[in-house]
Amino acid sequence: MANFSGWHLVVVLLIVLLLFGATRLPALARSIGQSMNAFKSEVRKNDVDETPTTPTDESADKTPKP
Repeated sequence: MANFSGWHLVVVLLIVLLLFGATRLPALARSIGQSMNAFKSEVRKNDVDETPTTPTDESADKTPKP
């Protein structure tokens, strides 16, 4: 992976262009972008759902003491 240069990227892009064609590439890129946005929003939603909540001072006062 350390020997990956700019020419390698150019070759990969040319192969992708040949496989999918110039007309399908914008639709493919749009589809990938929408998938990434959906994935990011789900990850953010799960992060918010799993945040630990700490009791406030008010709730600590309401607990009966033994």
